[in-house]
Amino acid sequence: MAFETKNLSVLAYSNGFTLWHYATVDTAAVVDTNGYFNEAADMLRTGDMVMANVDTDGTPAAGIFLVSSSTGSNVDLADITAVGGTNTD
Repeated sequence: MAFETKNLSVLAYSNGFTLWHYATVDTAAVVDTNGYFNEAADMLRTGDMVMANVDTDGTPAAGIFLVSSSTGSNVDLADITAVGGTNTD
């Protein structure tokens, strides 16, 4: 699938930093592909963080992406840092 602006929202903003939330059926590997967030390049800044729920229709996962670069036209996220662990019960 592709980036959907309706699924990106601001959680907090302070001192030039924004914490975002994004939910998608795409996997983390797709979401952190260079250019995935280009439609939001005018909003995302280098150093922002995106809390994400990914693969919501498959094997759901959650984590945090760092916006490693944003030039105003191109956005690249670092690989996801997973939140949570294996649920053994």
